[in-house]
Amino acid sequence: MRCPKCGSRDDKVIDSRQSRDSSSIRRRRECLKCKYRFTTYEEIERSDLRVVKRDRTHEPFDRRKLATSIAKAFEKRSASLLTLEEMVDEIVHELETSGREVPSSAIGAKVLEKLRRIDEVAYLRYASVHQRFEDVDQFVDAIHTLGRRIKPNALQRELFPPETTQAQSRAAGAGSRGVPNENHGRI
Repeated sequence: MRCPKCGSRDDKVIDSRQSRDSSSIRRRRECLKCKYRFTTYEEIERSDLRVVKRDRTHEPFDRRKLATSIAKAFEKRSASLLTLEEMVDEIVHELETSGREVPSSAIGAKVLEKLRRIDEVAYLRYASVHQRFEDVDQFVDAIHTLGRRIKPNALQRELFPPETTQAQSRAAGAGSRGVPNENHGRI
C-alpha cells in the first residue's frame, strides 16, 4: 500500500477490525518511512453483478453510483450518514443474492421501497427521477398515494391491533361471564 503522504510502499498494519456488518475489513497502517498513519478498507470485489439499463445496455454495478443517487434524495434532510450506508448495504446485499444481471428498474424499486419507510420527501425526490415525472399532476398523485398509507407511530400504541378479530373480541366478552380473560382488556 502506498503512503498517501510520502508515496513510500513500506508500511505496517497496526490494527485490523471487521466492519459492523462483516462485509469489509478496516486496517490502520503506519508508513515506515515518514511514520504517517492512515486507514484502508478491504472488501470482496464483486465484479460479476451487472445492471441492465432502460435502453437494454449493460454496465457493471457501481455501489458509489447507488449511494450518490440516494444521497441526492436525502440532501438537506435529517437522515444520518449511517442510515444512508445501512440502506445501501441492504440494497446491495439483496441485489447480490438476486442474480448476476439486475434491471435498473428493480434497483430503483428497492430504493423507493426503503425510502418510503425512512423519509417521504426523499422518496418523492427519488421517485420524480426514477419514474420520470413530467408534470405537477404526477407529483400530486404520488403525494396522495403517500397520504393514503398507514403511518405507524412508534410512540403510540394501536387502539385496535391488527391481530384483534371479532372472534377474539367475542372471547373477551365471554371472559366476563365466568371464563377467565388473561389480558383483562389490556393490549
